[in-house]
Amino acid sequence: MNKTKVDVIIPVYHPGKEFEKIIDRLEKQIYKVDHIILLHTRDGQSLENLKQKYNNIVIVEIEPEEFDHAATRDRGIRISGADIVICMTQDACPDNDRLTEELVHALDNDRIAVAYARQLPRKESTILERYTRQFNYPAESREKTKADLKDIGIKTYFCSDVCAAYNRKKYIENGGFVKKAIFNEDMLYAAKVIQNGESIYYNAEARVIHSHNYNFMQQFHRNFDMAVSQAEHPEIFEGISSEKEGMKLVKNTMKYLAHQGKPWMIWKLFTDCVAKYSGYFLGKRYHRLSKKIILKCTMNPRYWR
Repeated sequence: MNKTKVDVIIPVYHPGKEFEKIIDRLEKQIYKVDHIILLHTRDGQSLENLKQKYNNIVIVEIEPEEFDHAATRDRGIRISGADIVICMTQDACPDNDRLTEELVHALDNDRIAVAYARQLPRKESTILERYTRQFNYPAESREKTKADLKDIGIKTYFCSDVCAAYNRKKYIENGGFVKKAIFNEDMLYAAKVIQNGESIYYNAEARVIHSHNYNFMQQFHRNFDMAVSQAEHPEIFEGISSEKEGMKLVKNTMKYLAHQGKPWMIWKLFTDCVAKYSGYFLGKRYHRLSKKIILKCTMNPRYWR
């Protein structure tokens, strides 16, 4: 029987066909989950079939205008009474039945406030997406502290709510997520943890299947919002360059493509870079843009209304 209580929190909006499979895998974890809290943004669909199938499903209905990356997850965490809360996205599928066990054990160390999982690419992922996952989520686990800022810079703060476990007591003590966030609520909280002298743990043994084959405009919108979140929090990101890490990824990807005998893919890498950097460049300077232009650039128009 589990000594440490664990709840899973998932914001849900228009879930895909595999969502029920994700819930089923969570229910079959070796380390049992107490509750799965679904923060459902009203979309005309019903999740009652899941509630009927499993007795530990909690559904919280949210109006579309209420949704916020930070506030919605914070609401779920504060509803939970568990010792550990695992935030996940509706498209992240546990790779095996040891996901919750690995994340819980990562938080056994009292220094660690949050632990996040490795993301593996889907079968249909492009070669570029596969390498990006490999670059951002390597096979080696790592504890990150304030001392790492000198060596790995902004990667020290990297954390992902695609699948991340939070010590709930520490979460409350640290003030939780920012009140409102267009993006990066996980990274903003991780930065707070690091600055408070606590640790973040990347557990490569905790694995979820999650990736996206973004097109040009999707890359642009995503990086615009990411840059906005950084521009809104200069107290965290000022003096820490994201461009350096981005250039490292580009150089390593080019080498990888050449090694794989697919140099023609460098053109696709180039167009992806144009999309990412142009979105990032404008996002960092969003305060100089008109509302009309911002709404064309963002992937979260509700945030600006």
